[in-house]
Amino acid sequence: MTAESHRAATASARPSRVCTMQRVGAGELAEFLTSLRYADGPMPRHPVLVDLDDVVREGTPELPPVRPGLDPILVGVSTRVLGPTLAALSRSLTFTIAPGGAGRSWVDAPVDETAEAVASTFSRAPVASSVLDRILRASEDLPVVAALELESAAYSMLLASAEFADWRRRTPRGTSGSEPAAVVVERDGPSLVVELNRPARHNAFNRAMRDGVLEALSIVLADDSLTEILLSGRGPSYCSGGDLDEFGSCDSPAAAHLVRLEQSVGHAVHLLRERVVPTLHGACIGAGIEIPAFASRVRAVEGSWFQLPELSMGLIPGAGGTVGIPRRIGRWRTAFLALTGQRIDVATALDWGLVDERH
Repeated sequence: MTAESHRAATASARPSRVCTMQRVGAGELAEFLTSLRYADGPMPRHPVLVDLDDVVREGTPELPPVRPGLDPILVGVSTRVLGPTLAALSRSLTFTIAPGGAGRSWVDAPVDETAEAVASTFSRAPVASSVLDRILRASEDLPVVAALELESAAYSMLLASAEFADWRRRTPRGTSGSEPAAVVVERDGPSLVVELNRPARHNAFNRAMRDGVLEALSIVLADDSLTEILLSGRGPSYCSGGDLDEFGSCDSPAAAHLVRLEQSVGHAVHLLRERVVPTLHGACIGAGIEIPAFASRVRAVEGSWFQLPELSMGLIPGAGGTVGIPRRIGRWRTAFLALTGQRIDVATALDWGLVDERH
């Protein structure tokens, strides 16, 4: 999402052209969901737009508890700032498009563009999209370790899915030559400087980089005299996400799940969150924002941008993105980023709390 589209208020709850998502009034939603639950039909269900302006006309509706994975992804739409009634209702949805309000369940974004992006994502990866909605809802109140286990199990399951296999067939692996050390580590007094060092690949996060960062963080865990870990990246980008050439390279998704848990950089940053200070610049995609989000203080250079594109591959964020990011910006805005694949800039990231300061 560009800065211009983020600032644009929703002019009307009714799309100006034919929308690719079914629309249901909030007052009709309970009956609609009940009818779905007793109807035969394909699973997962297609996303639905929920007209929250209907609440103003009909009064606050009584909604049945949403059953993620069985019920569709529900995107609220309101032309009004979310007051207490609308805010309470919007918290039960996947996310809500609105010009403002209390809390973090809403985003200020164009209705048509957002609906089309969600519908397009779902059409490519309906299972992964529905799993994302379920995981975000299920893990928001879990301890970090339990939430990471849930994410990893879901991610590993999706590695065996037809959606991921289709993406992998369309995305052939490249060939890579010899590279310098993927991570450069230097001590500067009480600070440990850790730099991602694959600038030609925009610091795509591969196994060597994972191992290098974990080794550096293990030094800090064992040395209390190191009071600060300065985490940054060399080259034009902080990190362009996981190295696509390595996606799905493990023969056993179950074994990949165990490896992901044992070698979680996100969890290591979480353990050292008061001492890790990431400074982000350029592209911060996938793991490039998922891992830094676990730190207590994240800095970003002007011009940085942030994106969660994993659903386009038939996957969900797998580097801790369904855990660390929602604890900063809420599950709703995390769902918005993942389901639309939209980029956000530093100003939006600061406003949402994804980053804490400009550097």
